[in-house]
Amino acid sequence: MELSTGLKRKAVSVRKIFRPDRIRLASGLVLMFFLAGHLINHALGLISLDAMEAGRDIFLGFWRSSPGTVLLIAAMSAHIILVFVKLLRHRSYSRLPARDIVQIILGLLIPPLVILHVIGTRVVHEVFGVTDSYAYLLFSIWVATPVYALQQSIVLLVAWLHGCMGIHFWLRLKPWYSRHVTLLYSLALILPILSLSGFINGANELEHLYADAAWREAFFTEMNLPPNLEGWAYEVRDIGYWVIFAALGLLLASRIYWLILYRRRKVNAISYPDDKVVLASPGLTILEASLLGNVPHAHVCGGRGRCSTCRVRVTEGADNLNPPSDKETAVLRRVGAPEGTRLACQSIPAGDVAVIPLLPATATVRQAFNQPGYLQGQEREVVILFADLRAFTKFSEQKLPYDVVFVINQYFRHMGEAIEANGGHLDKFIGDGVMALFGLNENSREASRRALNAARAMAMELEIMNRNLASDLPSPLKIGIGLHLGQVIVGQMGYGRATSVTAIGDPVNTASRLEALTKDYASQLIFSGQVAERAEEDFSDLRHESVEIRGRIEPLGIYIVDDARRLPELPV
Repeated sequence: MELSTGLKRKAVSVRKIFRPDRIRLASGLVLMFFLAGHLINHALGLISLDAMEAGRDIFLGFWRSSPGTVLLIAAMSAHIILVFVKLLRHRSYSRLPARDIVQIILGLLIPPLVILHVIGTRVVHEVFGVTDSYAYLLFSIWVATPVYALQQSIVLLVAWLHGCMGIHFWLRLKPWYSRHVTLLYSLALILPILSLSGFINGANELEHLYADAAWREAFFTEMNLPPNLEGWAYEVRDIGYWVIFAALGLLLASRIYWLILYRRRKVNAISYPDDKVVLASPGLTILEASLLGNVPHAHVCGGRGRCSTCRVRVTEGADNLNPPSDKETAVLRRVGAPEGTRLACQSIPAGDVAVIPLLPATATVRQAFNQPGYLQGQEREVVILFADLRAFTKFSEQKLPYDVVFVINQYFRHMGEAIEANGGHLDKFIGDGVMALFGLNENSREASRRALNAARAMAMELEIMNRNLASDLPSPLKIGIGLHLGQVIVGQMGYGRATSVTAIGDPVNTASRLEALTKDYASQLIFSGQVAERAEEDFSDLRHESVEIRGRIEPLGIYIVDDARRLPELPV
């Protein structure tokens, strides 16, 4: 039994390693490593032609060895085949992002542009024993046929841009990428500039050497050129063109045949909120159907199943979807997605389904990172803090707008620092009021103790603020704080730029009303019995009463603190 389980785990691990998208990525990275080495080798021309030749010996020492040759051919073959398969299986090109279209076009341009270079170097070396040194290369494309120097420069830039776009699409989902993107962009820009500069400098040096008859004679002897090599190379190039065009023709024919079969099949209805319905042909993913049906849908990674921003909650017809793959399961687990969530780009309906997109269509890369599960909506027991400045409206009527904004910003900064220093989440600032949540990432005991410590710290910060602004204030600022604990719904709520993590529920209203009660009791802090109970601390020395709270059936036990600074600091 244990042996069988072990074999199954190994099989799953092997499937993960050899997933087509991973092979495509790995093969692309190998080709980019090869190309980067090529560019660096060209850049050595800024030093001298001899430096280019020395770099070439190191470069080819690996890539023309048996392992290097096998790796390069395998990477090139795998990348081309898997890209063709992906293009064939893509349900629709009309909704492809412009960035994907550009990358595809650049990729398709590489084979016809690079084929003559490959024939003129590696192939003639292997077939005829030609010494394809840098001097030979620069003579062939700079002196003999200058137009090919332009073509060579273009193909290097096209291949480099294609690869850099692929790396960008891969890395932009990494949390660290945004911090280093400027450096990486700079390297991506500088390397081809240095490469082309070195190439031109090496070619100029070759032209100078080529003017010497003795050097020229030794050069041609060393190259070991067979007769009619140029004609042979062009014939092989033409055959290569036919192979490339045949492959593209086969791809096009296969695509047309696939579309004919695909459109003959029964359509499925995908229902969205607000009574939107899209009819999707079989084989389309939910994401593709959304985009074809003009339903805005987030897909930061371009529908590659990497970012999770296209995730949806399936409310009906979950059995009509294909089972989630290991890749999809791993992404959903990474973001802590609740049960019933699927990636729209990986879910293919075989019948009618109803879904709710969980992120706005304007979702960014940031929302693709590992985020707490409560952002999507969870019921949690949290402590809600409400704080409000006393008589601040009267103060604002007596001051210039500049002075009011300055004071209120100082207040928000001091209160915000006190709350965050004690592990609270600043929910919002409302006028001269503050709302904060405790317990998003900790248990009720720790949340209650942190909230009480935050109230104490806020009172101390207010004292510091009053002392610092004594000359600007007609009288010291006063604050009222209310704390209550209860079950609320927590999630990322709002619209557009006004979206934030907040809580809704009756306990929020209760906390607000406790803050309002501080006026009646002329106190600085009132917290509920639930907070005291969860904090597991002795508050018997504090004034304790039961009060009627609007919206509650039963009276609520409260603790009244005249000066929150006198509360003990509770260990957490």
